[in-house]
Amino acid sequence: MGGVLQKEALGLVEIVPFRGVRRTMARHMAESVAKQAQVTTMDEADVTIIKRIREKERTVAAERGVRLTYLAFAIKACTAALKRFPRLNAVLKESGEEFVLKRYYNIGIAIDTKSGLVVPNIKAADTKSIFEIAAEIVDLVDRAEQRHLGVDELHGGTFTITNYGAIGGVYATPVINYPEVAILGMGRVRELPVVHEGKVLTRLLLPLSLTFDHQLIDGAEAARFLNLVMSYLEDPDLLLLEGA
Repeated sequence: MGGVLQKEALGLVEIVPFRGVRRTMARHMAESVAKQAQVTTMDEADVTIIKRIREKERTVAAERGVRLTYLAFAIKACTAALKRFPRLNAVLKESGEEFVLKRYYNIGIAIDTKSGLVVPNIKAADTKSIFEIAAEIVDLVDRAEQRHLGVDELHGGTFTITNYGAIGGVYATPVINYPEVAILGMGRVRELPVVHEGKVLTRLLLPLSLTFDHQLIDGAEAARFLNLVMSYLEDPDLLLLEGA
C-alpha cells in the first residue's frame, strides 16, 4: 500500500497517506452527507425488451465502435424523466431559501479507476441519441482510466448514475454527488421468474436505487420519478413517442 509500518500495542499496523483523487472524493462525500437529508428508494425494472434491442442492433453498434449497454438506456430514460420532474435536476442553495432548477441535463457517470472514483458527465444528454451516449461512455471510461479527463468534464453535472452492478452488486444506497440532489444506482441485471401478463415467465430485472435529498424532494415525487424511469426502460418506444 506504500505506507509505513508501525508496531502498536495490539500488533503491527501500516500508516498509509490518504491523498489524491480518493481523498478529494472522500471529502466530497462527507460534505454531501453532512448537508443533505439523504433517503433511498428502490425498485426493479424489467429490461427484457432492452436486451432484445441490444442483440438486434449489436452489428450496427459494433460498426460504430460502441456497446449498447443498459447504462446508455438508463441515461436516456433519466434525462427524459428529469424534464417531467425538474426538482431532481436542481440545486438547493446553502441558505435554504432558494433552489435552482437547471434546464440543462448533464448526466454524470461514476467510473471506478485505479486512482479512485471519478464522475465525469455527459453534457446535454437530452440532445444525444442512445448511440451517441454509448460512444461517449466508452470515451469517458477510457480517458478516465488513463487520467486524461478535462476539468470541465468533471464539473457541471446535474444528475448522476452509478452502475455498481457492473461489478456484481444488486442494491445499494449511493451517496449523492453534491450539490446535485439525486443519484440513481444500477444493480446487476438478473434473470428471474416473474408474473408477466398473467403467466410466470423468466424476465431480466434491473435493480434500481434512487437516493434523493428529502429537503427538496418528497418521497412520493421520488417514487413517481423512479416509476417513470422504469416505464422508459421497460418500454423504450415511449422515449420515441415523447421525442426524447
